[in-house]
Amino acid sequence: MPALGDIIGECGFTNIVRGPFQACHLGFSLSHEVRGRGLMHEALRCALDVVFTELGLHRVMANYRPENARSERLLARLGFEREGLARAYLHIDGQWRDHVLTSLIADAPRRAP
Repeated sequence: MPALGDIIGECGFTNIVRGPFQACHLGFSLSHEVRGRGLMHEALRCALDVVFTELGLHRVMANYRPENARSERLLARLGFEREGLARAYLHIDGQWRDHVLTSLIADAPRRAP
């Protein structure tokens, strides 16, 4: 179990593009020891509110590997919609890996906590 003060997870909004796009990419990870407690859902709900209200972005994009059911469920619960499959998207562990592409639009209805 992590000790008090240990970092147990992180999320980041990268590749922020202004102009007509007003979008960014979301990345996140959480320690195996604390998964399944709703911590990342809570953190991302708060972070997404900041991105949409304070930064004024229109779209947040998040991608995950098709076998990552946990990320799929988390993003769906937050209201992200599947937009497609990117074949051989990233080179991970020595192989080109497919990724599911999702996005959340600022004025789209959000799912309840």
